Amino acid sequence: MTASYTTLKMGAVAYAPKVITIWEGFKAHFIEQGLYFDYVLYSNYESLTEALMDGTVQLAWNSPLAFVRAELMARAAGQQVRSIAMRDTDMDVQSLLVVRADSPAQTLADLRGQTLGFGAIDSPQATLIPLDHLRQQGMLAGRDFQARRFDVLGGKHGDHIGGERLAAKAMVAGDIAASWMVAKNYLAFAAEGTLPAGATRVLDTSQPFDHCNMTAGPSISAADAARFTEILLAMSWDDPLIRPLLELEGLKVWHPGRASGYVPLARAVRDERFYDDAGRILAADYRY
Repeated sequence: MTASYTTLKMGAVAYAPKVITIWEGFKAHFIEQGLYFDYVLYSNYESLTEALMDGTVQLAWNSPLAFVRAELMARAAGQQVRSIAMRDTDMDVQSLLVVRADSPAQTLADLRGQTLGFGAIDSPQATLIPLDHLRQQGMLAGRDFQARRFDVLGGKHGDHIGGERLAAKAMVAGDIAASWMVAKNYLAFAAEGTLPAGATRVLDTSQPFDHCNMTAGPSISAADAARFTEILLAMSWDDPLIRPLLELEGLKVWHPGRASGYVPLARAVRDERFYDDAGRILAADYRY
């Protein structure tokens, strides 16, 4: 598609106040490098993905679920989207099924008939991928276990980790038998005291998957995509002006993007009927 925009625009979701600080800083850096771009903040990833696909923005700082939806929409329209950059912390992520240290459960089979805790309905790491993992192990929600979701801020695709935190608290309190959380949040919840020292253990682990990426949409020119990627990947942890922004964004190094790490989530989206093959939303109780 021929570029039709006058200003290169990137979209992101405002899941926390720090998002403004991050992208104001990145914008200034890009301008210093000779590439002017602007950013647009959205309240949810569904609106951001639709803006990427209709050309309102040319780039999207996407959740994994938003990338999967963009790929579905692009394929149905005969278009293409690409993952052009990822944080080091987005690669080969895993979700953990956590139980209390005194839980009698030693395997997944021991949780049959129990209530398991999940994050928000649209959380890749705390709901969709865990449900897929359990399905691959022959365990279905409603048949082999009861799924209790902790919905927080729908549309943020789990970036707001409140649902994971609430599920973790319920597990510690004994209200549910186990809860799902991404590995980095397991460490964070332990550090903040949500998971008391020695009070929990990991029962099971999902297969590795990739998390967020910078997605190039159908309307961006090849030259702009290449230049944007070049500047992003060149950001250095050793640069005293850039390092605080990288710390806020939760990375040390940008890596070239890839699409291979989204297979488990794409399968979960299909099996859990979250989106259809054209990226239309099927989840009936999804509010964003």
